[in-house]
Amino acid sequence: MRIAPFDLERYFARHEFSTPHLLSVSDCEGLALAELLEMADDETAALWQGLKLGYTDSQGHPLLRAEIAGLYQRIAPDQVLALTPEEGIFIAMNVLLRPGDHVVATFPGYQSLYEVAQAIGCQVTRWEPQRLEGGWRFDLGQLRELVREETRLLVVNFPHNPTGATLPREEWLALVELARERGLWLFSDEMYRLLEYDVADRLPSASDLYERAIALSGLSKAFALAGLRLGWLTARDAALMRELAAYKDYTTICHSAPSEVLGIIALRARERITARNLGIIRGNLRLAEELFRAHADLFWWAAPRAGSVAFPALRQGSAQALCDGLRQERGVLLLPAGVFGYGDSHFRVGLGRRGMEQGFALLQGYITDHIRGCA
Repeated sequence: MRIAPFDLERYFARHEFSTPHLLSVSDCEGLALAELLEMADDETAALWQGLKLGYTDSQGHPLLRAEIAGLYQRIAPDQVLALTPEEGIFIAMNVLLRPGDHVVATFPGYQSLYEVAQAIGCQVTRWEPQRLEGGWRFDLGQLRELVREETRLLVVNFPHNPTGATLPREEWLALVELARERGLWLFSDEMYRLLEYDVADRLPSASDLYERAIALSGLSKAFALAGLRLGWLTARDAALMRELAAYKDYTTICHSAPSEVLGIIALRARERITARNLGIIRGNLRLAEELFRAHADLFWWAAPRAGSVAFPALRQGSAQALCDGLRQERGVLLLPAGVFGYGDSHFRVGLGRRGMEQGFALLQGYITDHIRGCA
């Protein structure tokens, strides 16, 4: 397979670890190992102390799969496959798709959600949101028009990266029903689930609702444990789960033993961890709203409904130029929409890290000196 460069990841490879102030990353402030281990109960503390660094169960530690299944209503431990989140996308697309298949995918988004399908030889149609003054809206009527007789797979991501949008519950249920009516496979990227600002906005997992759904989730976003590289796929179709597990034999085979034990600890402490992360996000969201609303003549701003990112835009001018100048002159990293292939007006702001006050202050100074100063 020959696949296009992953623009977002190449951008971060160049700038993430050399730029002092990160206002663009999508994860939450990483938990320290000692902080996580303090959350261990007697059973998981013993697992950690007695850990042997050998091979692990290729489907995932039984206790890990049991804890993951507890996040769902209709998923059993044997319907969980532990893996790296990016690996889950790659495996699922290669199992489900063949050259010539038609796919509909939410866009903009994490590039592998549609790029892997294109590299396989599929035709991908993008389901793009409408940008309204009140926020982002994915139109279900438009989605119905995009689905064809030959469509095989629908790929969605709610809560959505990079906009922070989500669907109303009734529209989510209608989307699942559309997939069922058309006999589509449904791949649901749910990496930002559990980071809804209002729990009433939390959608049921696609894998709970639909027998031909595959849901992706993991510990990188809501659990602030991106360094564990631990995620999972859930699906109720037994034959599909066997195919996914068999394909994994050609990628990682099994997961990291330390990551699995630490993942069990995190999942058992999920309410404490997600509350901590939502507190950080809400504080940063207030800073972002104050800044962009103070410059409403220069920026379009819509507050996200969930997750750890937002996607404002310049009303005039180049987002790429803004991001380049801000990085070079003030040491602040924003993510231009060009890495998503989504024009040159928008840029992504991350809301999940601690200590972002200085970054926002530097952005404020740059706006005053270089945008208003040139107006």
